[in-house]
Amino acid sequence: MTVLPLMRTEPGSPLPDLVALARNPSVDARQRLLMGVLTLCENQGASEESAKAFGDIFLTVADQIERDIRKVLASRLAQADWAPRSVVNVLMMDEIDIARPLLAASPVLQDEDMMRVLLEATLEHQIEVALRPRLSGRVSDAIIDRGEPATLTALASNRTAQISGEGVRRLVEHSRRIAALRLPLTRHPGLTETLAEQMYQWVGTALRQSIAARFEIDEARLAGVVEQATTEAMAPSPTAPKTTPDSPERDEMERRLIDKLHAAGQLKPGYLVRAIREKRLGLFLHGLAALSGLPAADIRKALADNSAEALYYACAAIGMDRAVFPAILAEIRHLNDGMPAGDGGSVWHRGQLSPSSALRSFRVLIPA
Repeated sequence: MTVLPLMRTEPGSPLPDLVALARNPSVDARQRLLMGVLTLCENQGASEESAKAFGDIFLTVADQIERDIRKVLASRLAQADWAPRSVVNVLMMDEIDIARPLLAASPVLQDEDMMRVLLEATLEHQIEVALRPRLSGRVSDAIIDRGEPATLTALASNRTAQISGEGVRRLVEHSRRIAALRLPLTRHPGLTETLAEQMYQWVGTALRQSIAARFEIDEARLAGVVEQATTEAMAPSPTAPKTTPDSPERDEMERRLIDKLHAAGQLKPGYLVRAIREKRLGLFLHGLAALSGLPAADIRKALADNSAEALYYACAAIGMDRAVFPAILAEIRHLNDGMPAGDGGSVWHRGQLSPSSALRSFRVLIPA
């Protein structure tokens, strides 16, 4: 039986009812006891003993607590500096709707807890960590090390996170391949003029104007740099080795071409459509990887899958028009021995997806 701490008993005090609940072994009684002790802690001020009693009760019945009650607990504990860390650690790993308020605000969570979420929890949990106010530099570095596009973008959007100068430089470098990073980085207080000039080479026209206005950059000078990079990327090398369509040398050349186009800000979804129509599957593969931020190895898995669904999600993540996907799929199968097979239940007929939702759906089918 759970032993309640000594608390003052006043007229109308719920303490006698809680004692009765503590003697009742049923799950319903234990859940009511848990909520009752939580209310006492909130109303009368949590002592070390009452907080321990709350934690003990929670851990005793943790696997029997209904979802709605777990959600209420997480919401009420989100701002509680007395909340037992063991309880918060259990709830922060629960489904995201329950964990979100704790990951966003719980004062008892420490860097070690954030690192655990990054290693063990879902992408949605990791995004909430990246958005957490006043995130420490240690956790920010861990997010940058992992290189996950969605969490990097969330971190870049978090103006209160501690990010070192080196961390901002690495985010800028990641923005070469992750288009979603570019807008928040152009507005980030840690962006320097030197880093802004680097970004200028691979962002679109609107962001170039934003960068130029913020740092008073000479647009004419940088436009020349961009034009030169694009020309070099598109021009065939006179010393390039002869290659076969499926050779490693050809694949490496196509990857480098995509990298140059991406760095110059010239890689768009329309280029991938053109690549397939010109029967250049390697360019399509590396271009899709560059624009989506997904590893090329994972795009290859999608191209060899028994369903076209994962490939569709990758294309949706870069903003490719879903109306063109069936035609693109037919061309890809013609070039790729009939793969990917199936049609994914014609998932492209179900409605438009946001890039983040498409990436999450891709990861369900093709885990990292």
